[in-house]
Amino acid sequence: MKKMTLIVDMDEVIADPITKLRAWYARDFGKQLTDEEIAGKHLADVVPPEHAAVLYAYLNTPGFFRDLSVMEGAVDVIKCLNEKYDLYVVSAAMEFPHSLKDKFDWLKEHFPFIRWQQICLCGSKYIVHADIMIDDHSRNFHAGIQRKILFTSHHNLFEPADERVDNWEQIARKLL
Repeated sequence: MKKMTLIVDMDEVIADPITKLRAWYARDFGKQLTDEEIAGKHLADVVPPEHAAVLYAYLNTPGFFRDLSVMEGAVDVIKCLNEKYDLYVVSAAMEFPHSLKDKFDWLKEHFPFIRWQQICLCGSKYIVHADIMIDDHSRNFHAGIQRKILFTSHHNLFEPADERVDNWEQIARKLL
């Protein structure tokens, strides 16, 4: 019997770039961005306009994506999902070219059970089709995705979703 296809996003789903962005911003500007300030917004929308380019530069820094924290529970749940589904990690990484090797190496370190053939670092997720997609950006959901699961992140807190999860424990309850 053919397994269902499951696509899992990286940033803000299995990897945590926001904590690092906030830390670097606090280091360079002496301003801690609070959860209340960023709720429902992108970080670039809550900093002075001249600082938005700095956030983008952080993301383009070689090595930025290499040592991100893993989202709590992601490794154990993805290991189980990988056995049940035809699982792929898909990240629209081309916007930040330095992230490509960082993301690949990060995945090999934290998710060694995911084969290189299961990793898709692309420019647009519209090229992928799947039975299920877990992503923090609803803009990545399209007609080729049957079941769309929005992973809660600071920027999508107030965005409506047919199906939403807040953590990997909730994903396990839904999909395992």
